[in-house]
Amino acid sequence: MTASLVTPGMQVSTTSDCEAGEGTIERDGAIISTVIGRFSIDEGIGSVSATKMITSANIGDTVICEITRLNEKNGEAQILVVEGQTGSITPDQLYGQFRVTDLVDRYMHQTSDAVRRRDICRALVTKVSPIISINFRDRDDCGVLQAICPPCGSELIAEQNGDWNVKCPNCDYQSFRALADNFAAGWAELEQGASVLNNPGKRWGKVAEALFAKGPAGRATFIAADVREDGRERSYFRFEGEGGSGGQRREKAAPGTRLFVGGIPREITTEQIRDLFEKHGTIKDCFLPAGDGTANKGFGFITFSSKDEATAAIGSLNGHKLGGRRIAVKDADDDSKKGNHKRKDPEGTKMYVGNLPFKATEESITKHFEGTATINGMALATDRNTGKPKGFAFIWIAEGDKGEEIVAKMNGSELMGRKIKVDIAQSGNKGGTRNTGGDDKPAKTSRELQAMREEEQDANKPRRRPHHKKE
Repeated sequence: MTASLVTPGMQVSTTSDCEAGEGTIERDGAIISTVIGRFSIDEGIGSVSATKMITSANIGDTVICEITRLNEKNGEAQILVVEGQTGSITPDQLYGQFRVTDLVDRYMHQTSDAVRRRDICRALVTKVSPIISINFRDRDDCGVLQAICPPCGSELIAEQNGDWNVKCPNCDYQSFRALADNFAAGWAELEQGASVLNNPGKRWGKVAEALFAKGPAGRATFIAADVREDGRERSYFRFEGEGGSGGQRREKAAPGTRLFVGGIPREITTEQIRDLFEKHGTIKDCFLPAGDGTANKGFGFITFSSKDEATAAIGSLNGHKLGGRRIAVKDADDDSKKGNHKRKDPEGTKMYVGNLPFKATEESITKHFEGTATINGMALATDRNTGKPKGFAFIWIAEGDKGEEIVAKMNGSELMGRKIKVDIAQSGNKGGTRNTGGDDKPAKTSRELQAMREEEQDANKPRRRPHHKKE
Protein backbone atom coordinates (compact mmCIF):
# COMPACT_ATOMS: atom_id res chain seq x y z
CA MET A 1 0.00 0.00 0.00
CA THR A 2 1.25 3.48 -0.88
CA ALA A 3 2.12 5.55 2.17
CA SER A 4 0.12 8.74 2.74
CA LEU A 5 0.68 11.79 4.97
CA VAL A 6 -1.56 11.88 8.10
CA THR A 7 -1.91 14.10 11.17
CA PRO A 8 -2.70 13.33 14.84
CA GLY A 9 -6.34 12.44 15.45
CA MET A 10 -6.98 11.40 11.82
CA GLN A 11 -8.68 8.04 11.24
CA VAL A 12 -6.35 6.13 8.96
CA SER A 13 -8.08 2.75 8.84
CA THR A 14 -10.35 0.33 10.70
CA THR A 15 -9.78 -2.88 12.66
CA SER A 16 -11.41 -4.82 9.83
CA ASP A 17 -8.51 -3.84 7.55
CA CYS A 18 -5.55 -3.94 9.92
CA GLU A 19 -4.33 -3.88 13.50
CA ALA A 20 -3.04 -0.77 15.30
CA GLY A 21 0.71 -0.56 15.10
CA GLU A 22 3.40 2.02 15.76
CA GLY A 23 2.13 5.61 15.75
CA THR A 24 -1.55 4.58 15.96
CA ILE A 25 -4.17 3.66 18.52
CA GLU A 26 -7.45 1.76 18.28
CA ARG A 27 -10.64 3.56 19.34
CA ASP A 28 -14.06 1.89 18.90
CA GLY A 29 -12.99 -0.08 15.85
CA ALA A 30 -11.15 2.86 14.23
CA ILE A 31 -7.39 3.14 13.76
CA ILE A 32 -6.32 6.67 14.78
CA SER A 33 -2.99 8.32 14.05
CA THR A 34 -1.12 9.73 17.05
CA VAL A 35 1.67 11.41 15.12
CA ILE A 36 2.41 13.43 12.00
CA GLY A 37 3.86 11.07 9.44
CA ARG A 38 3.28 8.48 6.70
CA PHE A 39 0.68 5.75 7.16
CA SER A 40 1.19 2.31 5.69
CA ILE A 41 -0.05 -1.26 6.18
CA ASP A 42 2.49 -4.06 6.28
CA GLU A 43 1.41 -7.68 6.87
CA GLY A 44 -1.88 -6.58 8.43
CA ILE A 45 -0.30 -3.98 10.77
CA GLY A 46 -1.09 -0.31 10.20
CA SER A 47 1.61 2.11 11.35
CA VAL A 48 2.66 5.73 11.05
CA SER A 49 6.35 6.51 10.77
CA ALA A 50 7.20 9.71 12.59
CA THR A 51 9.48 11.29 15.15
CA LYS A 52 6.88 13.48 16.93
CA MET A 53 4.92 11.15 19.17
CA ILE A 54 1.51 11.71 20.73
CA THR A 55 0.58 9.86 23.90
CA SER A 56 -2.54 9.44 25.99
CA ALA A 57 -3.25 8.97 29.68
CA ASN A 58 -5.02 5.94 31.13
CA ILE A 59 -6.62 5.26 34.51
CA GLY A 60 -3.86 4.63 37.04
CA ASP A 61 -1.23 6.74 35.24
CA THR A 62 0.52 9.58 37.03
CA VAL A 63 0.82 12.97 35.33
CA ILE A 64 2.77 16.16 35.94
CA CYS A 65 0.47 19.16 35.67
CA GLU A 66 0.19 22.90 36.35
CA ILE A 67 -2.77 24.41 38.21
CA THR A 68 -4.48 26.83 35.81
CA ARG A 69 -7.96 27.49 37.21
CA LEU A 70 -9.53 27.43 40.65
CA ASN A 71 -13.19 27.67 41.55
CA GLU A 72 -14.64 27.37 45.02
CA LYS A 73 -15.14 23.58 45.03
CA ASN A 74 -13.22 22.40 41.94
CA GLY A 75 -10.29 23.27 39.74
CA GLU A 76 -8.42 22.52 36.53
CA ALA A 77 -4.81 21.67 35.71
CA GLN A 78 -2.95 21.55 32.40
CA ILE A 79 -1.34 18.14 31.90
CA LEU A 80 2.29 18.60 30.91
CA VAL A 81 3.47 15.00 30.63
CA VAL A 82 2.42 11.43 31.42
CA GLU A 83 5.16 9.92 33.58
CA GLY A 84 6.94 7.00 31.93
CA GLN A 85 5.76 7.94 28.42
CA THR A 86 7.35 10.01 25.69
CA GLY A 87 5.49 12.38 23.42
CA SER A 88 2.89 15.09 23.78
CA ILE A 89 -0.51 14.50 25.34
CA THR A 90 -3.47 14.06 22.98
CA PRO A 91 -5.50 17.27 22.40
CA ASP A 92 -8.60 15.87 24.16
CA GLN A 93 -6.54 15.21 27.31
CA LEU A 94 -4.75 18.52 27.73
CA TYR A 95 -6.61 19.37 30.95
CA GLY A 96 -7.57 17.41 34.03
CA GLN A 97 -10.23 18.38 36.54
CA PHE A 98 -10.35 17.84 40.29
CA ARG A 99 -12.65 18.49 43.25
CA VAL A 100 -11.80 20.05 46.58
CA THR A 101 -12.13 16.57 48.18
CA ASP A 102 -9.38 15.25 45.85
CA LEU A 103 -6.65 17.46 47.32
CA VAL A 104 -5.61 16.36 50.81
CA ASP A 105 -6.78 14.26 53.76
CA ARG A 106 -8.25 17.10 55.78
CA TYR A 107 -11.29 19.32 55.39
CA MET A 108 -10.84 22.11 52.86
CA HIS A 109 -13.32 24.95 52.57
CA GLN A 110 -12.30 25.49 48.95
CA THR A 111 -9.59 24.52 46.48
CA SER A 112 -7.43 27.66 46.97
CA ASP A 113 -6.86 26.55 50.58
CA ALA A 114 -4.55 23.77 49.35
CA VAL A 115 -3.28 24.69 45.86
CA ARG A 116 -2.77 27.90 43.89
CA ARG A 117 -2.48 28.83 40.25
CA ARG A 118 0.97 28.11 38.77
CA ASP A 119 1.67 25.29 41.27
CA ILE A 120 3.40 22.30 39.61
CA CYS A 121 1.90 19.03 40.84
CA ARG A 122 1.92 15.26 40.44
CA ALA A 123 -1.53 13.66 40.21
CA LEU A 124 -3.17 10.26 39.75
CA VAL A 125 -5.51 9.75 36.79
CA THR A 126 -8.80 8.35 38.10
CA LYS A 127 -11.01 8.85 35.04
CA VAL A 128 -10.42 9.44 31.32
CA SER A 129 -13.90 9.77 29.83
CA PRO A 130 -15.68 12.02 29.05
CA ILE A 131 -13.02 14.19 30.75
CA ILE A 132 -9.78 13.54 32.60
CA SER A 133 -10.20 13.44 36.38
CA ILE A 134 -7.15 13.64 38.64
CA ASN A 135 -6.49 13.05 42.33
CA PHE A 136 -3.80 14.37 44.70
CA ARG A 137 -5.07 12.72 47.89
CA ASP A 138 -4.78 8.94 47.47
CA ARG A 139 -0.94 8.73 47.24
CA ASP A 140 1.76 10.50 49.25
CA ASP A 141 3.87 11.08 46.15
CA CYS A 142 1.02 13.11 44.61
CA GLY A 143 0.47 16.78 45.38
CA VAL A 144 2.40 20.02 44.94
CA LEU A 145 5.99 19.58 43.71
CA GLN A 146 6.90 23.24 43.23
CA ALA A 147 5.20 26.48 44.30
CA ILE A 148 6.07 30.14 43.73
CA CYS A 149 5.62 32.86 46.33
CA PRO A 150 2.70 35.04 45.11
CA PRO A 151 4.04 38.38 46.45
CA CYS A 152 7.68 38.17 45.33
CA GLY A 153 7.99 35.22 42.91
CA SER A 154 10.59 33.24 44.88
CA GLU A 155 10.37 29.46 45.11
CA LEU A 156 8.66 28.35 48.34
CA ILE A 157 10.31 25.93 50.77
CA ALA A 158 8.71 23.44 53.15
CA GLU A 159 8.61 24.35 56.83
CA GLN A 160 6.01 23.58 59.50
CA ASN A 161 4.77 26.60 61.46
CA GLY A 162 1.43 25.94 63.12
CA ASP A 163 -1.17 25.66 60.34
CA TRP A 164 1.29 26.58 57.59
CA ASN A 165 3.68 24.17 55.84
CA VAL A 166 5.41 26.40 53.26
CA LYS A 167 7.18 29.72 53.50
CA CYS A 168 9.10 32.15 51.32
CA PRO A 169 12.84 32.46 52.09
CA ASN A 170 12.87 36.10 50.92
CA CYS A 171 9.70 37.61 52.41
CA ASP A 172 7.27 36.93 55.25
CA TYR A 173 4.78 34.93 53.14
CA GLN A 174 3.47 31.71 54.75
CA SER A 175 0.73 29.42 53.54
CA PHE A 176 -0.54 25.85 53.19
CA ARG A 177 -0.10 23.51 50.24
CA ALA A 178 -1.17 19.91 49.63
CA LEU A 179 2.48 18.78 49.43
CA ALA A 180 3.81 15.74 47.59
CA ASP A 181 6.56 13.72 49.28
CA ASN A 182 9.32 15.13 47.09
CA PHE A 183 8.20 18.77 47.26
CA ALA A 184 11.17 21.00 46.40
CA ALA A 185 13.15 17.92 45.39
CA GLY A 186 15.21 17.64 48.58
CA TRP A 187 12.42 15.91 50.45
CA ALA A 188 12.73 12.87 48.19
CA GLU A 189 15.84 11.78 50.09
CA LEU A 190 14.14 11.74 53.50
CA GLU A 191 12.53 8.70 55.13
CA GLN A 192 9.35 10.72 55.60
CA GLY A 193 8.46 12.87 52.67
CA ALA A 194 6.98 16.39 52.71
CA SER A 195 3.43 14.99 52.69
CA VAL A 196 3.72 14.49 56.45
CA LEU A 197 3.63 18.29 56.77
CA ASN A 198 0.05 18.22 55.47
CA ASN A 199 -1.00 16.98 58.95
CA PRO A 200 -3.60 14.57 57.52
CA GLY A 201 -6.79 14.16 59.53
CA LYS A 202 -6.03 17.06 61.92
CA ARG A 203 -8.28 20.04 62.56
CA TRP A 204 -7.27 23.54 61.52
CA GLY A 205 -6.00 25.90 64.15
CA LYS A 206 -7.54 29.27 64.89
CA VAL A 207 -5.26 31.13 62.45
CA ALA A 208 -6.16 29.06 59.39
CA GLU A 209 -9.81 28.61 60.31
CA ALA A 210 -10.24 32.36 60.76
CA LEU A 211 -9.13 32.80 57.14
CA PHE A 212 -10.51 29.70 55.45
CA ALA A 213 -13.99 29.73 56.99
CA LYS A 214 -14.83 33.25 55.86
CA GLY A 215 -14.86 32.49 52.15
CA PRO A 216 -13.27 34.49 49.33
CA ALA A 217 -14.35 37.91 50.63
CA GLY A 218 -12.91 37.35 54.10
CA ARG A 219 -9.68 35.89 52.71
CA ALA A 220 -9.11 38.50 50.02
CA THR A 221 -5.81 39.66 51.45
CA PHE A 222 -4.68 36.05 51.66
CA ILE A 223 -5.36 35.02 48.06
CA ALA A 224 -5.41 38.29 46.03
CA ALA A 225 -1.70 38.09 45.31
CA ASP A 226 -2.24 34.99 43.15
CA VAL A 227 -3.77 37.03 40.33
CA ARG A 228 -0.57 38.18 38.63
CA GLU A 229 1.31 35.68 36.50
CA ASP A 230 4.73 37.15 37.28
CA GLY A 231 4.43 36.61 41.01
CA ARG A 232 4.08 40.28 41.97
CA GLU A 233 1.16 41.53 43.99
CA ARG A 234 -1.55 43.05 41.84
CA SER A 235 -2.67 46.67 42.30
CA TYR A 236 -6.24 47.45 41.30
CA PHE A 237 -7.00 50.46 39.11
CA ARG A 238 -10.34 52.04 39.95
CA PHE A 239 -12.14 54.97 38.42
CA GLU A 240 -12.91 57.89 40.72
CA GLY A 241 -16.18 57.33 42.53
CA GLU A 242 -16.20 53.52 42.31
CA GLY A 243 -16.77 51.69 45.53
CA GLY A 244 -14.58 49.09 47.16
CA SER A 245 -11.37 49.30 49.09
CA GLY A 246 -7.80 48.52 48.32
CA GLY A 247 -6.17 49.33 45.07
CA GLN A 248 -5.25 52.40 43.18
CA ARG A 249 -7.76 55.19 42.58
CA ARG A 250 -7.77 58.07 40.14
CA GLU A 251 -6.69 61.31 41.77
CA LYS A 252 -9.65 63.46 42.72
CA ALA A 253 -9.93 66.38 40.32
CA ALA A 254 -10.06 69.99 41.50
CA PRO A 255 -13.44 71.73 41.00
CA GLY A 256 -13.99 72.86 37.43
CA THR A 257 -11.06 70.92 35.95
CA ARG A 258 -12.84 67.68 35.07
CA LEU A 259 -14.92 67.64 31.86
CA PHE A 260 -17.59 65.28 30.61
CA VAL A 261 -17.45 64.56 26.86
CA GLY A 262 -20.54 63.00 25.27
CA GLY A 263 -21.51 61.95 21.76
CA ILE A 264 -18.10 60.45 21.01
CA PRO A 265 -18.15 58.14 17.93
CA ARG A 266 -17.56 54.54 19.00
CA GLU A 267 -14.48 54.10 16.81
CA ILE A 268 -12.62 57.05 18.40
CA THR A 269 -9.71 56.04 20.65
CA THR A 270 -8.44 57.52 23.90
CA GLU A 271 -5.33 58.76 22.09
CA GLN A 272 -7.44 60.65 19.54
CA ILE A 273 -9.49 62.37 22.25
CA ARG A 274 -6.33 63.29 24.13
CA ASP A 275 -4.77 64.77 20.98
CA LEU A 276 -7.90 66.87 20.41
CA PHE A 277 -8.08 68.30 23.93
CA GLU A 278 -4.41 68.74 24.78
CA LYS A 279 -4.29 71.74 22.41
CA HIS A 280 -6.09 73.67 25.16
CA GLY A 281 -3.89 72.79 28.12
CA THR A 282 -2.13 70.14 30.16
CA ILE A 283 -4.19 66.97 30.52
CA LYS A 284 -3.79 65.12 33.82
CA ASP A 285 -6.20 62.29 32.97
CA CYS A 286 -8.11 61.02 29.93
CA PHE A 287 -10.60 58.18 30.36
CA LEU A 288 -12.98 56.55 27.84
CA PRO A 289 -14.92 53.59 29.28
CA ALA A 290 -14.65 50.55 27.03
CA GLY A 291 -17.77 49.04 25.47
CA ASP A 292 -18.07 45.94 23.29
CA GLY A 293 -14.87 44.80 21.64
CA THR A 294 -12.53 47.73 21.01
CA ALA A 295 -15.28 50.37 20.86
CA ASN A 296 -15.82 53.00 23.55
CA LYS A 297 -19.18 53.63 25.24
CA GLY A 298 -19.73 56.99 23.56
CA PHE A 299 -18.55 59.21 26.40
CA GLY A 300 -15.47 59.99 28.45
CA PHE A 301 -13.83 62.27 31.01
CA ILE A 302 -10.95 64.73 30.58
CA THR A 303 -9.13 66.32 33.53
CA PHE A 304 -7.05 69.45 32.99
CA SER A 305 -4.42 70.88 35.32
CA SER A 306 -6.41 74.12 35.79
CA LYS A 307 -9.98 75.40 35.61
CA ASP A 308 -9.03 78.05 33.04
CA GLU A 309 -7.77 75.37 30.64
CA ALA A 310 -10.95 73.33 31.12
CA THR A 311 -13.13 76.41 30.50
CA ALA A 312 -11.20 77.17 27.31
CA ALA A 313 -11.73 73.59 26.11
CA ILE A 314 -15.48 73.85 26.71
CA GLY A 315 -15.72 77.09 24.75
CA SER A 316 -13.74 75.73 21.83
CA LEU A 317 -14.88 72.09 21.59
CA ASN A 318 -18.50 72.00 22.76
CA GLY A 319 -20.41 71.19 19.58
CA HIS A 320 -17.18 70.34 17.74
CA LYS A 321 -17.71 67.88 14.89
CA LEU A 322 -15.77 64.65 15.39
CA GLY A 323 -16.13 61.63 13.13
CA GLY A 324 -19.41 62.94 11.69
CA ARG A 325 -20.95 63.66 15.11
CA ARG A 326 -21.04 66.75 17.30
CA ILE A 327 -19.60 66.17 20.73
CA ALA A 328 -20.88 67.76 23.93
CA VAL A 329 -18.30 69.10 26.38
CA LYS A 330 -19.17 70.42 29.84
CA ASP A 331 -18.07 70.56 33.46
CA ALA A 332 -18.42 67.01 34.81
CA ASP A 333 -19.36 68.33 38.25
CA ASP A 334 -21.95 70.82 36.99
CA ASP A 335 -25.60 70.18 37.86
CA SER A 336 -26.41 70.25 34.17
CA LYS A 337 -25.13 66.69 33.85
CA LYS A 338 -27.98 65.58 36.06
CA GLY A 339 -30.54 66.88 33.61
CA ASN A 340 -31.20 70.26 35.21
CA HIS A 341 -29.89 72.09 32.18
CA LYS A 342 -32.02 72.45 29.07
CA ARG A 343 -30.30 72.62 25.72
CA LYS A 344 -30.98 75.86 23.90
CA ASP A 345 -32.32 75.17 20.45
CA PRO A 346 -31.16 77.19 17.44
CA GLU A 347 -33.33 80.11 16.41
CA GLY A 348 -36.07 79.60 13.83
CA THR A 349 -38.86 77.19 13.05
CA LYS A 350 -38.29 73.61 14.10
CA MET A 351 -39.05 71.05 11.37
CA TYR A 352 -39.25 67.25 11.49
CA VAL A 353 -37.58 65.32 8.66
CA GLY A 354 -38.29 61.59 8.60
CA ASN A 355 -37.76 58.47 6.47
CA LEU A 356 -34.17 59.54 5.90
CA PRO A 357 -31.65 57.12 4.36
CA PHE A 358 -29.34 55.82 7.08
CA LYS A 359 -26.34 57.09 5.11
CA ALA A 360 -27.73 60.65 5.00
CA THR A 361 -25.46 63.27 6.60
CA GLU A 362 -25.98 66.84 7.75
CA GLU A 363 -24.28 68.01 4.56
CA SER A 364 -26.51 65.95 2.26
CA ILE A 365 -29.69 67.06 4.06
CA THR A 366 -28.64 70.72 3.95
CA LYS A 367 -27.90 70.43 0.24
CA HIS A 368 -31.31 68.82 -0.36
CA PHE A 369 -33.08 71.83 1.18
CA GLU A 370 -30.86 74.30 -0.66
CA GLY A 371 -32.91 76.94 -2.46
CA THR A 372 -36.02 76.10 -0.44
CA ALA A 373 -35.02 76.83 3.15
CA THR A 374 -32.11 78.28 5.09
CA ILE A 375 -31.09 75.82 7.82
CA ASN A 376 -29.78 77.41 11.04
CA GLY A 377 -29.25 74.15 12.92
CA MET A 378 -29.76 70.41 12.71
CA ALA A 379 -30.04 67.46 15.11
CA LEU A 380 -29.53 64.14 13.32
CA ALA A 381 -30.94 61.41 15.60
CA THR A 382 -28.60 58.51 16.44
CA ASP A 383 -28.93 55.42 18.61
CA ARG A 384 -27.55 56.05 22.10
CA ASN A 385 -25.91 52.64 22.33
CA THR A 386 -24.62 52.03 18.80
CA GLY A 387 -24.23 55.58 17.47
CA LYS A 388 -25.99 54.56 14.23
CA PRO A 389 -28.51 56.94 12.60
CA LYS A 390 -32.20 56.40 13.41
CA GLY A 391 -33.51 57.69 10.09
CA PHE A 392 -34.90 61.06 11.16
CA ALA A 393 -33.70 64.54 12.13
CA PHE A 394 -34.86 67.95 13.32
CA ILE A 395 -33.88 71.12 11.47
CA TRP A 396 -34.32 74.76 12.33
CA ILE A 397 -35.09 77.05 9.39
CA ALA A 398 -34.68 80.83 9.25
CA GLU A 399 -37.47 83.04 10.61
CA GLY A 400 -38.22 84.41 7.14
CA ASP A 401 -38.95 80.96 5.69
CA LYS A 402 -42.56 79.80 5.81
CA GLY A 403 -42.87 76.33 7.31
CA GLU A 404 -46.13 75.49 5.53
CA GLU A 405 -44.63 76.25 2.13
CA ILE A 406 -41.57 74.13 2.90
CA VAL A 407 -43.80 71.22 3.97
CA ALA A 408 -45.82 71.51 0.77
CA LYS A 409 -42.68 71.52 -1.40
CA MET A 410 -40.34 69.11 0.42
CA ASN A 411 -42.68 66.52 1.94
CA GLY A 412 -42.46 63.44 -0.29
CA SER A 413 -39.35 64.67 -2.10
CA GLU A 414 -36.72 62.05 -2.90
CA LEU A 415 -33.35 61.90 -1.12
CA MET A 416 -30.96 59.08 -2.02
CA GLY A 417 -33.81 56.98 -3.36
CA ARG A 418 -36.18 57.50 -0.39
CA LYS A 419 -39.21 59.77 -0.15
CA ILE A 420 -38.66 61.86 2.96
CA LYS A 421 -41.34 63.15 5.31
CA VAL A 422 -41.33 66.81 6.33
CA ASP A 423 -43.57 68.54 8.89
CA ILE A 424 -43.55 71.47 11.31
CA ALA A 425 -42.39 70.30 14.73
CA GLN A 426 -42.57 73.65 16.50
CA SER A 427 -44.16 77.01 15.81
CA GLY A 428 -41.87 79.71 14.49
CA ASN A 429 -43.63 82.58 16.28
CA LYS A 430 -41.44 84.68 18.51
CA GLY A 431 -40.81 82.65 21.61
CA GLY A 432 -43.93 80.67 20.96
CA THR A 433 -44.19 76.88 21.03
CA ARG A 434 -47.00 74.41 20.84
CA ASN A 435 -47.35 72.80 24.24
CA THR A 436 -49.52 70.22 25.87
CA GLY A 437 -50.78 71.57 29.13
CA GLY A 438 -48.16 74.14 30.04
CA ASP A 439 -45.20 71.85 30.65
CA ASP A 440 -43.01 73.85 28.21
CA LYS A 441 -42.39 70.77 26.09
CA PRO A 442 -42.98 71.25 22.35
CA ALA A 443 -45.84 69.11 21.15
CA LYS A 444 -45.38 67.00 18.05
CA THR A 445 -47.92 67.26 15.25
CA SER A 446 -50.08 64.30 14.30
CA ARG A 447 -48.14 63.93 11.08
CA GLU A 448 -44.86 63.91 12.99
CA LEU A 449 -46.08 61.28 15.42
CA GLN A 450 -47.39 59.13 12.59
CA ALA A 451 -44.10 59.46 10.74
CA MET A 452 -42.12 58.44 13.81
CA ARG A 453 -44.36 55.39 14.29
CA GLU A 454 -43.83 54.43 10.67
CA GLU A 455 -40.07 54.83 11.11
CA GLU A 456 -40.06 52.53 14.13
CA GLN A 457 -42.23 49.93 12.42
CA ASP A 458 -40.05 50.02 9.31
CA ALA A 459 -36.89 49.52 11.38
CA ASN A 460 -38.39 46.46 13.12
CA LYS A 461 -39.58 44.75 9.95
CA PRO A 462 -37.53 41.68 8.93
CA ARG A 463 -35.72 42.14 5.65
CA ARG A 464 -36.68 39.59 3.01
CA ARG A 465 -34.30 38.30 0.44
CA PRO A 466 -35.26 39.22 -3.13
CA HIS A 467 -37.17 36.46 -4.90
CA HIS A 468 -36.05 35.67 -8.39
CA LYS A 469 -38.53 34.06 -10.69
CA LYS A 470 -37.47 30.90 -12.41
CA GLU A 471 -37.01 31.20 -16.11
